[in-house]
Amino acid sequence: MMDYAGRVARANTFPKLLRLNANEHGGDVALREKDLGLWREFTWNDYQVRVRDFTLGLVDFGLGASDVIAIISDNRPDWVAAEIAAHAIGAMSLGIYRDALDEEVSYLLTYSEAKLVFAEDEEQVDKLLGLGDRIPHVRHIVYSDPRGMRKYDDPRLIFADDLAAKGRGRAAREPDAYDKLVDATNGDVVAILCTTSGTTAQPKLAMLAAGRVLRHCATYLAFDPKGPTDEYVSVLPLPWIMEQVYAMGKGLLCRMKINFVEHADTMMSDFREIAPTFVLFAPRVWEAIAAGVRARIMDASVFKQWLFGIGMKVGLAALDRGRRSIIAERLLFHALRDRLGFTRLRSAATGGAALGPDTFRFFRVMGVPLRTLYGQTELLGAYTLHSADRVDPGTTGVAMADDIQIRIDEPDANGVGEIVVKHPNMFLGYYKNAEASQADMRDGWLKSGDAGYFNKAGQLVVIDRIKDLAATARGDRFSPQYLENKLKFSPFVAEAVVLGAGRDYLAAMICIRYSIISKWAEKNRISFTTYTDLASRPEVNALLRKEVAAANATLPSAQRISKLLLLYKELDADDGELTRTRKVRRSVINEKYADIINGIYADRAQIPIDTVIRFQDGTTQRIRTTLAVVDLRRSPTTIQAEAAE
Repeated sequence: MMDYAGRVARANTFPKLLRLNANEHGGDVALREKDLGLWREFTWNDYQVRVRDFTLGLVDFGLGASDVIAIISDNRPDWVAAEIAAHAIGAMSLGIYRDALDEEVSYLLTYSEAKLVFAEDEEQVDKLLGLGDRIPHVRHIVYSDPRGMRKYDDPRLIFADDLAAKGRGRAAREPDAYDKLVDATNGDVVAILCTTSGTTAQPKLAMLAAGRVLRHCATYLAFDPKGPTDEYVSVLPLPWIMEQVYAMGKGLLCRMKINFVEHADTMMSDFREIAPTFVLFAPRVWEAIAAGVRARIMDASVFKQWLFGIGMKVGLAALDRGRRSIIAERLLFHALRDRLGFTRLRSAATGGAALGPDTFRFFRVMGVPLRTLYGQTELLGAYTLHSADRVDPGTTGVAMADDIQIRIDEPDANGVGEIVVKHPNMFLGYYKNAEASQADMRDGWLKSGDAGYFNKAGQLVVIDRIKDLAATARGDRFSPQYLENKLKFSPFVAEAVVLGAGRDYLAAMICIRYSIISKWAEKNRISFTTYTDLASRPEVNALLRKEVAAANATLPSAQRISKLLLLYKELDADDGELTRTRKVRRSVINEKYADIINGIYADRAQIPIDTVIRFQDGTTQRIRTTLAVVDLRRSPTTIQAEAAE
């Protein structure tokens, strides 16, 4: 196994580690990007040259130590090169989600006082220029894709290749300039400003030191080894801490190849072409893949549906015995993994939010070596993970190292309390927010805000956010997140919000998975025009009633959903309803949909809607519809009889 800690001791910053890789393995492939249908390879030498040129170009602009350089882009080679270049001049990098709205972008750029922004293309440049004097600190905007840029005439704009050319010119004049900058980088100072999830307010900026990131990556890799023969496809947003760990820290440290897909729409086909050995997906991606598989089975022949059913039944029975079924493997799972691009997977992980146990088992039975990780931005991402031989879908595994300390504060009679953590490589506090840093830290321990406990096997079980745990008016406690994951195992459910705190019973507001239910509707000759129209159809309500009833059958009576309602739109991060990592902002939901929620609990059978929704491009649409409240406590036969009277 590679000496990960030894490599960090030799090079404890991103620029130093990149230079080490270029010097020792310059001709090896470091990155790939799919562009115009073709995979382009970048060696460690190519990677180093791009970073060097960017670095010296930034110096030409007068940028340096303690400045902030922001990046807003899809995952691309120029993203990772820009981040390392920022570190090379002693600046701090700040990743911004590419789909962030104007208000969020303005807030982050102004709060951080970013002086330069790397923006990928016309869409991001247009967003930045549209902010006008709301981002007064931004002096330069660097774009990588020149298509559509000729119409702009703003002195702050510069093409990335032109910035690199400026850097090459300086390198020719000062051959030692780049190495001197890299030598001066310090692994103990702030290098990365990483946004927190922001479930309750504007995201805070966690200050991360590169040396700590790399040492934590070394701990992670010692627990779950990777090396130069591993292939990783980078599809999760690079502003997220876990993609920073995987695509940046681990990529540099263990030299696994990082692959960038062409577009979000081509992700799975590009993924299959690479057939990676390791994958990290957020729960929403695993859920979408599982839903897609089940949707294709619904469209398949009767024989294939029967084959799938038999394979799953036999496979799950074997999984429950701790084995794999050879029959199910040959009948179903080998071909299924090949279709999804999972044939070479040696390791797979999910994190960032909870993944329902049913979805987890779906992939495990398929032969995907899926494990759950758990962590926070402030703790440099994951610090617990299932060991390969002890995978329990109801837990998040164990601490990756002995020096990662986890305790449960103020446990109740069942051992449930707040998860509190301490380890040697934590964040350095929140940027320009000492008060929040002090509030979340106690004697070097970070309060996670999550409720959990250790099971008898010593594995950590994470239940939900403490503030989200609730009880009904009868005193029955429930975890909304757990129940929502149960519902989202259905291929027809894209998102769910479980209600019931202080109420007499539980209810659920559900967003349909439009791509699948639209196919189902067409197959069943149900006419519709829009998402709103489809969600209002009685047949769709009946379909979702069956799905929720099936989930209820697996739950204790006190945790069963009594009523459901199909929302007229999808929950959207652009509307503040979800975080950028797709976590539900419950306070926003409760306020925004208060009339609907009150209508559900006022025992109204129908709730009229007349509202206006605003799209990201500024256009609006008026929605007038009627939402049906489906009462699962009453049988469909009773409802039909009442309607006929």
